[in-house]
Formats: sequence, C-alpha cells, structure tokens
Amino acid sequence: MKRSLSLVCMLASTLGATALAQTAAQPPSAPGVATAPAPAGPTKIAVIQFEGVVAQTNEGQRAFAELNTKYQPKQQQIKQQSDEVDSLKKDMQTAGDKLSEAERASRLRTIDEKEKSLQRNVEDARNDFSGEMNEKFSTIAQKVAGVMQQYAQKNGYTLVLDAGQQQSPILWASEATNISEAVVQAYNAQSGVPPQPNATAAPKTGGTTTHTPAAAPRTPATTPHTQH
Repeated sequence: MKRSLSLVCMLASTLGATALAQTAAQPPSAPGVATAPAPAGPTKIAVIQFEGVVAQTNEGQRAFAELNTKYQPKQQQIKQQSDEVDSLKKDMQTAGDKLSEAERASRLRTIDEKEKSLQRNVEDARNDFSGEMNEKFSTIAQKVAGVMQQYAQKNGYTLVLDAGQQQSPILWASEATNISEAVVQAYNAQSGVPPQPNATAAPKTGGTTTHTPAAAPRTPATTPHTQH
C-alpha cells in the first residue's frame, strides 16, 4: 500500500507537459493546405517542431499558466492527503508490536481507505486537467497551423515537415530549414497576446530536435514509510 509518493508524482508529471505532448501527437492541418497551389521552381522544404511551437507561443504559455493556477488548490489538497497517509503509516510503524491485532487491522483499513481516496482524487485531477489542457491546446494549434501555412506560402516553401514527432522520418535537417522560431514570432505578432512572466524561451532547436514544452506544475513529494 506504499503508493502515496507515486500518486503525487504521477499527478505532478501528468499536469502539464504530458498533456501537451499527447494533444500534439496529431497536429491539425490548416484548411486548404492540401489544395494550395505549389509555387514555380524547385521544391523548398521546411521543418517545424509543431508541438513545441504551440506550447511556446505567448497564448500557449498563458493557457498553461492559467490552468496551473486553477489546479494549485487541488494539488495542495492531494499533498495534504498524501502527508496524512504517510503520517498514519509512520505512527503505526512507531507503535510496532505494542498494537493489538485488532488495532493493527483497524489502522490498516483506515490507511487503505485513505490511500484509495487519494488515488481517486489524483485520477480525477489528472483527467480534468488533461481534458482542459487538450481543449485549449487544440484550439491554439488550429490557429498556429493557419499561421504556419501563411508563413510557408509567403516564403516559397512547398512542403513543411513536423520534426517533433517521435515517429518522424527526418534523420537530419539543416538549421536553415527550421521555421519553428519564425512561426512562433509570427503567431505572437498576430495574436497580440503579450509574453507571460517567467515564460520559457521560444524553441531554439535544430531540424531533428524536439523542444520540451513548459515545465509541469510541481507537487511537493513526500517520503513514504514502510508498512508493517
């Protein structure tokens, strides 16, 4: 039943980058991309870390910061529950052989019930956060795809490849072909959303490097105690 630490860590890791990465697994296509007329001349290819671009736009940073703030009370509640479970385990461990079989069984039932409640709260918070983050990310991604298309057409690119996907066929690409930063800047200028305080830097990656999205909100970890 020593699960309180793993549950809290799971919440912290889920509320943030993982949600972003899962949503961006299938970046949306801007309307009309497939039918856009190809410019005359040789093929000009660009690469982009689409997931990183969406996450690093000012609007993406703002959306994540808003959700982080919204779910801080829930994270604190889960932290308190985890601390309570650990305290009960420590008390039982300290009591040791002084406990009767009936008292030991009663304490074990209490710990088990509280751990199950903790797990349910973690699952609920994770699902709620992921759902809201996915919705916000998808909305921004649709708009970023449109800006990406405009930038590509304006600069004569005939093909844009997503170098940020785990299954990307791109093994290497020149930094000169990477339009990630340019699209972030173009989107920020068009959206009018100001930079967020303490926001991470825009992606500065090569053609085959995936930029890491903003860090997940951290829930303080607790030290689990071995149950007897």
